[in-house]
Amino acid sequence: MEGSVASKLTGFFFINEKKYVFSAVAFGRIGGQNVNVKISKSASKEIKKMGYDPETIVLLVQSKIIEGDINIFDRKKTSANK
Repeated sequence: MEGSVASKLTGFFFINEKKYVFSAVAFGRIGGQNVNVKISKSASKEIKKMGYDPETIVLLVQSKIIEGDINIFDRKKTSANK
């Protein structure tokens, strides 16, 4: 029997050129991959003020991660190039 593997992620997305940071836990299970994305309460309020549903945005980010429609940056490499 294989053990479960979970990955902690941090990332960001943009809405109208404004950057929003998220944290997530990604893990595989029977039935496929799962990702639990969290944004801050203040980010949620800002997104709501812009007329978007924060829950819909979080679901979209989760879907993009599962589908692999993301860019991944190595912090060690990007911080060394600054």
